[in-house]
Amino acid sequence: MDIRIDALDGPEIAHLLSAHQGLTADDSPPESDHALDLDGLRAPEITVWSAWDETRIMGCGALKELDPSHAELKSMHTAADYRRRGVAAGLLERMLAEARERGYERLSLETGSSDTFAAARAFYVRHGFVECPPFGDYREDPYSVFMTLQLAPAEGTRPDGDKSAPN
Repeated sequence: MDIRIDALDGPEIAHLLSAHQGLTADDSPPESDHALDLDGLRAPEITVWSAWDETRIMGCGALKELDPSHAELKSMHTAADYRRRGVAAGLLERMLAEARERGYERLSLETGSSDTFAAARAFYVRHGFVECPPFGDYREDPYSVFMTLQLAPAEGTRPDGDKSAPN
């Protein structure tokens, strides 16, 4: 699996994100659907990664900086043909490493509350996320579950995010 930063300019990522948006739109009213489209993911505070099996896109995920110590996990989606094959875990591992490198202390996410999102919620729990109150610009919503993970600094990184040797 090749995981790399995605420039969001290929038809593969556009198709995968369209599938993701279709899934979220089918399960939430518009005011409760927080999936970002391609333009939304092109914001300067967002980095998107995609996972590839040679020329086939397997999945994607993004980090959105909320402030220097807190980021949001966005747009995690695995293509149907690649589910339950470690794609989401590989993407999450890569994004957690990046979050630690950037010095974030916390990584949060919003996902759906319906049965459609039960596997996603269980996945995040397995990786240490716990439910939390709404964060950032989110508000209480019966269609949303909010989760967060406290991050330890990356090895060799000081708590302030500086990668130089500790004093």
